[in-house]
Amino acid sequence: MIVGVLGLGYWGPNLVRNFLAQSEVTKVIGCDQRDDRLKFIADRFPSVQLINNCKDLMNGEADLIVIATPVDTHYKFAKEALENGKHIWVEKPFTSTSAQAEELIELAENKNLRIFVDHTFIYNGAVRKMKELVDNGELGNILYFDSERINLGLFQRDINAVWDLAPHDLSIMNYILPNHKVVAVSANGIANFNGKENLAHLCIHFNENTFAHFHVNWVSPVKIRRMIVGGDKKMLVYDDMENFEKIKVYDSGVEFNTTESIHQALVQYRIGDMFSPKINQTEALALGANECISAIQENRNPVTSGKDGLEVVRILEASDISIKNKGEIVELNSGILA
Repeated sequence: MIVGVLGLGYWGPNLVRNFLAQSEVTKVIGCDQRDDRLKFIADRFPSVQLINNCKDLMNGEADLIVIATPVDTHYKFAKEALENGKHIWVEKPFTSTSAQAEELIELAENKNLRIFVDHTFIYNGAVRKMKELVDNGELGNILYFDSERINLGLFQRDINAVWDLAPHDLSIMNYILPNHKVVAVSANGIANFNGKENLAHLCIHFNENTFAHFHVNWVSPVKIRRMIVGGDKKMLVYDDMENFEKIKVYDSGVEFNTTESIHQALVQYRIGDMFSPKINQTEALALGANECISAIQENRNPVTSGKDGLEVVRILEASDISIKNKGEIVELNSGILA
């Protein structure tokens, strides 16, 4: 298989390295208009064929086009690649609108081509362990999903902090809670510098008695990558900044015991043991590259398909509408914003 990587900026070298390491890949072609980025790749990966013309890549021999360009170009390049009979890998977020995502999904289906959306954390050992614990009922019924992803920078020119940071944790939420349907979104945020929100809070409402909250911020003095998943049996904390015990499961909870009076209830707090499960340390991007190639060879949708990318974009779109209307609840209905 021949892989073309379009965009050799911040994330591009990681993509080049991981596809070069796949045994099924016979050649990697890198494409960027900037000479300094081509030189950067040439110095580190001499075996990569380098070009500076996107058309040559789209019309060339690549079987898979990996799109690592700014978000507002994803749709254009993805559509061109699909029309040229190429499978596509697209960085998060998948597209700028849900309508664009739906069009690309339909085009790929008509041409029997695969779409892989790089929700990298889905291939992370800690996140897969979280899903295993939830699926096995270790936590019981899920009550809430709380996420915080904050740091100082990097400011993006074309998207706000929600579109930049939240896709990671929204994709994790959808992955570990596949049976929880998102029905509404509310969000608040502020743009202090360049007209793009640099801080925001998102609230996700489900069809069940479950709630999710996300805090994203580009202007925090500290870097935090943490989420809490609370169940009625146990709760877990996933801290990606931890080097060793990234997941901690707490045998803690709250129990209500009703007394004889209908108006009285006794609250009991249960605090038990904590354990930290073993986690697969394989690089997530390597597993993602392998999954993408396997899906193409097996003619199936990958774990993070265009549909998964669409679901995240729908929530991001709703958050934009809500922020503009000062936190107004935006309902989602059958894939279309109500």
